[in-house]
Amino acid sequence: MIASATVEEVLLLLKIAFLLLLYLFIWRIVRTASRDLRLPQESFVLAPSSGGGPVIPGSVHVRGKIVVIKSPALREGEEHALDSAPITVGRGAQNDLGLGPDEFASARHARFEPRQDGVWLHDLGSSNGTFVNGSRLTRPRKLAPGDLIRIGETDLRFDT
Repeated sequence: MIASATVEEVLLLLKIAFLLLLYLFIWRIVRTASRDLRLPQESFVLAPSSGGGPVIPGSVHVRGKIVVIKSPALREGEEHALDSAPITVGRGAQNDLGLGPDEFASARHARFEPRQDGVWLHDLGSSNGTFVNGSRLTRPRKLAPGDLIRIGETDLRFDT
């Protein structure tokens, strides 16, 4: 059948196949974008405090702490309190928790973000990834006491 087909018919079939592939590609892009829009987004509206007492301006409420388990850059057993301010972790000098000698950590690797509902861990686009209990972070995750965090060659534990 193809041997007897004219050049115009073959070109028409190729055009149709190309258009089908183009529409399939566009459909996949729209589907992926709509799935991303349906994911829960971070809210900047804070829920009312359930502390019961008045909030004293300037007071610091500790939400937890990070304990160093193993690291080429930090001392084992070293603790870092998580209060209301986020803590950035990475090899760069601009981080709150510097991992200079850790060659597998990115310059801006991860951020611990204390919120009203707990402490959240964000990967900041690191090349080697941030891991919680052996699973790579693909989106922000709320930490539970005892969670093990791996950033480069540094192992940390989240405690309350």
